Amino acid sequence: MDLLQLRYFQAVARLEHISRAAEELGIAQPSLSRTIARLEREIGSPLFERHGRGIRLNEYGTMFLRHVDSALSELDDGIRAVREAGDLGLGRVSIACETLLTITTVLGSFRAAQPRADVRLFQSDAAEMERRLRVGEVDFCVASQPLTGPNLESIELIREEVLLAVPRGHWLDGRESVTIREIADEPFVTTRKTHWQRALLDRLFASEGLTPVVSCEGDEAGASQVLISAGLGIGLIPAMSRQAGTDTRVPVAWVHVAAPACHRVLTLVWRRDAYLSEAALRFREFLTSRPFMTHRLPDPRRHTPERSSSRAPHGR
Repeated sequence: MDLLQLRYFQAVARLEHISRAAEELGIAQPSLSRTIARLEREIGSPLFERHGRGIRLNEYGTMFLRHVDSALSELDDGIRAVREAGDLGLGRVSIACETLLTITTVLGSFRAAQPRADVRLFQSDAAEMERRLRVGEVDFCVASQPLTGPNLESIELIREEVLLAVPRGHWLDGRESVTIREIADEPFVTTRKTHWQRALLDRLFASEGLTPVVSCEGDEAGASQVLISAGLGIGLIPAMSRQAGTDTRVPVAWVHVAAPACHRVLTLVWRRDAYLSEAALRFREFLTSRPFMTHRLPDPRRHTPERSSSRAPHGR
């Protein structure tokens, strides 16, 4: 058993597809198949279930993968530590985030403050974040959903209200707040179920025994406000977007949702047993020490709506 076999196994286990894994690894499919078969013979047990062209980890493969991920992560950390010890820079910091716009401004400020740091940014959903942390592909995740897994530590960065964005001229344009039941039949612009906006939308509706009507579903949460402005539906947008002034470029109306759970908790998550470069340590200190990353939820009673008129629902 050699290191190459383990890396090949890790790629096949992640993709659960021989052809895609071979393409990613840059080797021929027959060669990869032979390598996996040889590994299974050496271990003395099949690691995958094969159904025609499909391949899926079995219980032994799942067990073995946990140890392979841990071993390769330790090895990669060691290689990285040695390389960075002789580097004049600060090393690399890798970050995963569900929505890149969430961290763009902060990351730009960090780069300006630490120009010798090598910064890498990846867009990932919650499940992909957990995997990237486990195998050591990233140092930190900036997550809007709880991440679970062994040896994970986290710190809360921000707890903010999530607002309802509606197109200008919509019957809710000018309303200060709205209940979930009032918008039960409205079409929503949202993300796929693996992203936090969709998870929040589903939770809010489920608390009322309802299911949201989804008119547009995608992977890029940053595009939601544009789609809402175009009249394709309404949607949940974090208060951060309004504070950043994006509504001046993409005009929408903002409405408070009368539900105590309509908020987002943004956390910084890392693996406590992973190696962190000087760049990573400085990034964590930079992110957790900034005053604007400790916002509290606004008090709705102090909110003054932009428009004081109240309109009755059309067709209600």
